[in-house]
Amino acid sequence: MPSEWEPQDAVILAWPHENTDWACMLPEVEHCFVQVARNILRTTRLIVVSPCEQHVRAMVDPQGDFQDKIVHVQCDTNDTWARDFGPIALKRDGAPHSLLDFKFNAWGMKFAACLDNLICREMDRAGILRVPLVSCQDFVLEGGSIESDGCGTILTTEQCLLSVNRNDNLSKEEIEHELKQRLGARKVLWLKHGALVGDDTDSHIDTLARLAPGNVILYVKCDNAADEQYPELQLMEAELRAMTDARGRPFELVPLPCPDAIVDEDGNRLPATYANFLITNGQVLVPTYGQEEKDLAALEAIGQVFKGYNVVGIDCNALIKQHGSLHCITMQIPENFIAKS
Repeated sequence: MPSEWEPQDAVILAWPHENTDWACMLPEVEHCFVQVARNILRTTRLIVVSPCEQHVRAMVDPQGDFQDKIVHVQCDTNDTWARDFGPIALKRDGAPHSLLDFKFNAWGMKFAACLDNLICREMDRAGILRVPLVSCQDFVLEGGSIESDGCGTILTTEQCLLSVNRNDNLSKEEIEHELKQRLGARKVLWLKHGALVGDDTDSHIDTLARLAPGNVILYVKCDNAADEQYPELQLMEAELRAMTDARGRPFELVPLPCPDAIVDEDGNRLPATYANFLITNGQVLVPTYGQEEKDLAALEAIGQVFKGYNVVGIDCNALIKQHGSLHCITMQIPENFIAKS
């Protein structure tokens, strides 16, 4: 499985519409999607999945400046979390590359997913894939639950992959075997600890810790002992410090600040995190939350790791209202995986 910082052909977005959970705040969330889309288009093609192409193009590209860089796949969707139902790339030495279509069941059957689980096949039928789409519908796996360094190391969490209603007929050892076989991994690193309050993905790794070039892990660090997340995040940090990659090398840990608590209208905490950034060609798009000091600290930390990249903050307060953020709504596709026209 390639790393996210390898050259990319495109990034997928599934556009919000009136039949998704975004209906009550559609203008607000579409504004955020437009900012994400336009920043992606600065360096990378965009694949948009939605029921209405004209609406999306009018929102994203009213002047037609990016007409040739936007590919539209017209189909119905349940929701917008492309990270978790999008195809997962696999590179093979001496054999054709492929895109893997794992089963998506909305984080352990918490929500409807019948339409989203078909999106990879709709992309294939649309003729935009340059490589075979391989069905992995016998195994539940979300893109946000795994991180790859492109060199045989996979980072994940026990809380997610061992949770009920995913692959609970399999043991941890059997799930690890599946990851190694299907993703070409030589070593699977499991976090036992680390959880954000309000996260309904069961601790996706892309909310907690991210692999980066140079054997670096960027991770959420909590210094406030009064924060309810403090104990779990401290234990997670200790686990990360003890880990080594597939070659036996320790990681350099780079902390990201923990955002101040953001709550919904009922006072429930939402899972805001700076770890949910997207790496694309020559840039990193980072979620921000209107917390000036912490937003700036997160951008600076990520910029120190991704030297030479353009690091861009995008206000994701709209996305966090539905318990997700920037990485969650995107899925990158590596170079030479998408048809050129």
